[in-house]
Amino acid sequence: MKAKRPRNARTRMMLLLQLAVILPAATLVILSARHLQEIQRDRAVEAAIQRDFSQVLAISEKQINHKAYELADDVRSEFPARGEACNETLDRILGSHPYIAHLMLYDPTNGFVVRSQPDRQKDDPSFGHESEYLSKMMQGWWKLEYDELAKKLEKLEEKGTPYYFEGDWVQRGDKHVYLSNAIFLKTDKVSGTRTIAAMTFDGDYLRDQFFPQTLAKVMNRNVAEAQTDKNAVIMIRAKSDSTPFIYGTGWDGGEAEVERPMEAVFPGLILGMKLRGTTLAALGEHWVHISFLILGGLSFLLAGGIFLTYRNVSKEMALARLKSDFVSNVSHELRTPLALIRLYAETLELGRLTGPSKHQEYYSIIRKESERLTALINNILDFSRIEAGRKEYDFRETDMCELVRNTLESYRYQIEQNGFTFEEKIAEVPPLNVDREAMARSLVNLVNNALKYSQDRKHIRVNLYREDGTVKLEVVDQGIGIPANEQHRIFEKFYRVGDPLVHNTKGSGLGLSLVQHIARAHGGDVVVESTPGAGSKFTITLPLGWPQSSGKAAFA
Repeated sequence: MKAKRPRNARTRMMLLLQLAVILPAATLVILSARHLQEIQRDRAVEAAIQRDFSQVLAISEKQINHKAYELADDVRSEFPARGEACNETLDRILGSHPYIAHLMLYDPTNGFVVRSQPDRQKDDPSFGHESEYLSKMMQGWWKLEYDELAKKLEKLEEKGTPYYFEGDWVQRGDKHVYLSNAIFLKTDKVSGTRTIAAMTFDGDYLRDQFFPQTLAKVMNRNVAEAQTDKNAVIMIRAKSDSTPFIYGTGWDGGEAEVERPMEAVFPGLILGMKLRGTTLAALGEHWVHISFLILGGLSFLLAGGIFLTYRNVSKEMALARLKSDFVSNVSHELRTPLALIRLYAETLELGRLTGPSKHQEYYSIIRKESERLTALINNILDFSRIEAGRKEYDFRETDMCELVRNTLESYRYQIEQNGFTFEEKIAEVPPLNVDREAMARSLVNLVNNALKYSQDRKHIRVNLYREDGTVKLEVVDQGIGIPANEQHRIFEKFYRVGDPLVHNTKGSGLGLSLVQHIARAHGGDVVVESTPGAGSKFTITLPLGWPQSSGKAAFA
């Protein structure tokens, strides 16, 4: 049974540094570069949308004007010469072209004539006021600028555009309606008399029929010919008012993104276009928002990486200090038993002892100190194997009661020499598959810990019992105890509690770390219950029936 060996601490730290700093930094650079490209692309898309809208508006205006020219040409073709212009003739034209509200003629010889839709003038007083208003305005203008306006219209006709359009807003009842006056020149072929004429496109017709129908037609054609996006919507507004009074299907409010003045046929009106559901400004704000989110996320990631790096570097520095203390402490721990062994061996060698009992006592001390030295070296070797991921355990069916008794008996001399009273409560428990040497070392480490950190009340109790499918091994002392805020760290390698007594007591700082590793390698764990000044209780919990079979297994 082999456990997969993880990377060692140095490798893990290097990988963490790469993940914490190098990876976020590289990600920041790469995503920033890509984001700049996206911003450039988005700006290009925005510019392309604006160019597309401008082109579509130009095409749409041309198509709207073409439709208006067709309507005006129909009326112009039926328009009588000045001498034939009577009320009946003009009423007949108005009757056959209901989209025309007013007809007007003027020449200096015959004067000014105006004719409006007869039925509407009778039924709607505001329509009559509108007729009077246009009559006064046009008559005054044409009388003053007849020659100049006639020449201008002649030049327009030579260029193929015989109309000069003049827009105006009038009050019709409670509505403010837009009128477009198509002014043209009518020349009598016989007499050569030039007459200035005008037709007024009805405001209600423009608002309710002409503009909605024409806008729908031009947009359908533009979408069908793939000249614009299907989500594009179009509208018409007055130059002095940002609110559209005519808009195509799907208009969802707001203002147009791209606009174009309709100066040719409908002066004073603005043709506009936007995307349904959003605006270019909103798209820009969205891109900026995304930019800030990306930069914020990357900055947070980088800050987190720097924090992790700082924490791990600090941890490694603290670990380096602990290792330095460990070397110093271990050196002392090794010197003490070696000095005793050397002292008693030299005494035996010089033959200064008086009787066999003294020889036996010295031999026993040398043996005990050598065992102590062996235990210390084994701790260091076990720690080295664990760090390298090569620690192996030999699981064999073991009588835990016998193992605990034998281990305590071999350590009894040192316990009593330190002035401790000793108590053991060993209940019958089922045999377990354990590594005998490792479990014995765990028990010795816990007992040795109790010896080191007990001052006044020198009493140790060891309990072995079965509970809820587990076997528990407890070592209880009445020593200095461990503060609650440090209990979760005492199983870390090299860590030692900040109590002055602890630091004045020599130790490697590896014992509890090894105990925890051994317990977990056996499928269990070790926990501590402690109150400062009242002592501590360390409990190793081992599950029954783990592992299922005997044999060697490697753990890291």
